[in-house]
Amino acid sequence: MSVNSQDVENNSKSMTSYLSPVVREIQPSGIRRFFDLVSGNKDIITLGVGEPDFITPWHVREACVYSLERGFTSYTSNAGMPELREAIAEYLYNSYDLKYDPKDEMIVTVGGSEAIDLALRALIEPGDEVLVPVPCYISYSPITSIGGGVPVEVETFAKDSFKLKAEHLQARITPKSKILILNYPSNPTGGIMTYEDWLPIAKVVEENDLIVIADEIYSELTYDHKHVSFASIPGMKDRTLLVNGFSKAFAMTGWRMGYVCGHPDLIYAMLKIHQYTVMCAPVMGQVAALEALKNGLREKDHMVESYNQRRRLIVQGLRDIGLSCHDPQGAFYAFPSIQSTGLSSEEFSQRLLMEAKVAAVPGNAFGGGGEGFLRCSYATSVSQLNEALHRMGQFVHKLKQG
Repeated sequence: MSVNSQDVENNSKSMTSYLSPVVREIQPSGIRRFFDLVSGNKDIITLGVGEPDFITPWHVREACVYSLERGFTSYTSNAGMPELREAIAEYLYNSYDLKYDPKDEMIVTVGGSEAIDLALRALIEPGDEVLVPVPCYISYSPITSIGGGVPVEVETFAKDSFKLKAEHLQARITPKSKILILNYPSNPTGGIMTYEDWLPIAKVVEENDLIVIADEIYSELTYDHKHVSFASIPGMKDRTLLVNGFSKAFAMTGWRMGYVCGHPDLIYAMLKIHQYTVMCAPVMGQVAALEALKNGLREKDHMVESYNQRRRLIVQGLRDIGLSCHDPQGAFYAFPSIQSTGLSSEEFSQRLLMEAKVAAVPGNAFGGGGEGFLRCSYATSVSQLNEALHRMGQFVHKLKQG
């Protein structure tokens, strides 16, 4: 069978002209690029993975298996299983003194990421500005742009332990400002906000009539201070869409189970988008999430204790090899400065990977303010952390020797 040259030419034609200009301009994830570099290389120690190294507890997996054996494979309510929403509401009240009606103020989503996307799509009108404290989780700005909004970075600093400051926030507000995205405990910095830290932020939010999307996926992973939800600050509950999930605290990243809580008017709008796009979160994952809330709190606490031990190990280890590092109070990331080496974040990360076989994510992947830093996940074994620190120490010593 002969092949027509014209057919070959047509098949190889670039199709990028059909793409949305917004999508064409979005850069691929800097984190995923580093994952691709280390994939399949057993000699590399990775400090780049943003997920627990624990396996989902057996009783949670077993609940899912049992549900499959009983044939629970159908759709659920668009907003999620009523019993799961009730359990989430109870959990939030017991943990953070937050009261949400599981019927009208909550949606179970496909991970926290879907919840953030729903919130932005429900709220953004073309040209609306979305305030994003940086360094931050990489998805906020691209999702904002896809939704027709304009991301506006608000820089945070190591000297402030990467806390958001009211004066820095106020300085970035314009008449087009509509939404503030908060991510505390922070990925990538490990920074947290206390009740006292939140009060001046709440004042700015109220005075400028902002809506807040509070991504609190790391809320259970705090160490010296209990997490304070922004929605618990007086006057902020109705202005806040609280996003959380099961990925980090319960070691359930691949299950893609999240939820969002907020004012009924906002939740209703988000539910309309949710029901036309994903219909509902997978029933098997919802069954597992319900089991995690009912019987998985002890294992969650054990994981947090283990992360705390590793946190102290990596922070001291980084300082011992000459890299200054603020004390992360949440999540499972250290964010050391590599400015003393004279290399950019990209250069340092590339050379660390190639010469020392240690993978970490360059800080500039997380937006403004990340240049000169490195994200190191300590959600890996103590033996791996010790070996990674040893290799990094040799690498930094070599750099300083010229």
